[in-house]
Amino acid sequence: MGLAENQLCFDLIEEWIRNNPKASICTKEGVNCFKYIANFQDYHGLPEFRKAVANFMSKVRGGRVRFDPDRILMSGGATGANELIMFCLADPGDAFLVPSPYYPAFVRDLCWRTRAQLIPVECHSSNNFKITTEALDEAYNKAKEDNINVKGLIITNPSNPLGTTMDRETLKSIVGFINEKNIHLVCDEIYAATVFRAPSFVSVSEVMHEIEHCNSDLIHIIYSLSKDLGLPGFRVGIVYSYNDGVVNNGRKMSSFGLVSSQTQHFLAALLSDENFVERFLAESSRRLAARHSHFTKGLEKVNITCLPSNAGLFCWMNLRSLLKEKTFEGEMMQWRLIINEVKLNVSPGSSFDCSEPGWYRVCFANMDDETVDVALKRIRAFVGKETGKPVELKRCKSNLRLSFSSRRFDENVMSPHMMSPHSPMPHSPLVRAT
Repeated sequence: MGLAENQLCFDLIEEWIRNNPKASICTKEGVNCFKYIANFQDYHGLPEFRKAVANFMSKVRGGRVRFDPDRILMSGGATGANELIMFCLADPGDAFLVPSPYYPAFVRDLCWRTRAQLIPVECHSSNNFKITTEALDEAYNKAKEDNINVKGLIITNPSNPLGTTMDRETLKSIVGFINEKNIHLVCDEIYAATVFRAPSFVSVSEVMHEIEHCNSDLIHIIYSLSKDLGLPGFRVGIVYSYNDGVVNNGRKMSSFGLVSSQTQHFLAALLSDENFVERFLAESSRRLAARHSHFTKGLEKVNITCLPSNAGLFCWMNLRSLLKEKTFEGEMMQWRLIINEVKLNVSPGSSFDCSEPGWYRVCFANMDDETVDVALKRIRAFVGKETGKPVELKRCKSNLRLSFSSRRFDENVMSPHMMSPHSPMPHSPLVRAT
């Protein structure tokens, strides 16, 4: 439950593939395109691919905004896209503000090779971790006092790990802040199509047009098909920038992490099928809502609450009441117990730089229904033991088949030092604890 993968709608894509064999150059129906696709392609990407992605991004945002295919830059997943935009915007030593809690691998994606740095902006549970201009100003001014050049602000909307979406007024205040300070805004919107209940997703691409004298050169969007379509193995990352300089330079740099033309060819066909896209988005939202409801209601039976959320592939679970010590050391003691005795791979809030101990990210979309029930059974047993109120549990079926590979289990749970691309960073408490 530590890996944010979306495995709930693979059957829809598999069905489409069976019905559209021409989409692949590896079938007798599609092999006529093999020579064209296998030969060298322009670094801009296949025109049909960029057009299909631009239309998909618009559809995910309810058709309220349109995207220009000529502003789409390709990269190897959101990881490559994040690094690409950082190389374009920052010099070594420059800093980006990032509201906490935030995705731990931002340290790798944004800083390892660019030598930029991140400055956390503290957010708190008292207002459901909502970003405030007061917190942004405090972090910005502190950086200036320390002679750090603040080049921009990076936000995730919908949020990883919170599973929440930003309201229009918060986004407007953020765009106003970066315009006032004349710094860049990088909006990670890779979970845009995982919204499963109200309020609906509002993109920065909508809000920027509502603000008078907004400097669009400062605004950039990171997108991917890893979460919304559940295709992380395809390594499709997108930088969409309103800045001509970023587009021109980013396109030159994207040659180091292009999406394969075979993948572009397939996705161009898939995403151009408007009937499929509409059906997929609706069904994905429905299934995520059902899984989220099932999981959170299962937790509520033993009085475990989660931050109210409406998006993402995870819950932000509150175990503060069970901490033996109300400290981050106490959080890590509790995490070791969950890992070693409960046998659940959940991620402690401190690995997301959360300012309060006792929060955990729990991923619920990367497994089948039966495995979710096993997880809930283990959590309820753990809580019963901790509170002295044993929970009566039904015996699980003997034919349980776990939906993750033994290799991933070893890498992400038992041996976190064997780093996979999605493993926590070496500096994080998730690794230090072992």
